[in-house]
Amino acid sequence: MTAHNTAPPAKALPPFHLAFPVHDLAVARQFYGELLGCSEGRSSNEWVDFNFYGHQIVAHLAPEECGHRQTSAVDGHNVPVRHFGAILSLPEWDALATRLKAAGTKFVIEPYVRFKGEPGEQATMFFLDPSGNAIEFKAFASLDNLFAK
Repeated sequence: MTAHNTAPPAKALPPFHLAFPVHDLAVARQFYGELLGCSEGRSSNEWVDFNFYGHQIVAHLAPEECGHRQTSAVDGHNVPVRHFGAILSLPEWDALATRLKAAGTKFVIEPYVRFKGEPGEQATMFFLDPSGNAIEFKAFASLDNLFAK
């Protein structure tokens, strides 16, 4: 499958690295590689590197560490406290939301616009990977509002 997110970030930001637990590497490859379109980098029998929108995420085989546990109230929703994700352009976010819905993804928080009319207005969606890791994708009409108060 063609990767959907191999382009580097718009600004020359240093890529981040995130390691997280999964219960099954084959299932992680299907979810991150096929559904989310993350190209695969190095791997072993214990871990797999993925290109997550220009950032390095590493799925480590650690079933005992998996699972979503706590939430925090934000804008009337229970947001998973431990989560990661990416900030996309609005067209990329819309396309991803459409692809996830078509794949039957069960959302923790359905795609919607949060903080409407406020400086931090953003499109957001939350869902869990097959190992229970919470993922959020956001989009702003203008990245100038990324840290707006």
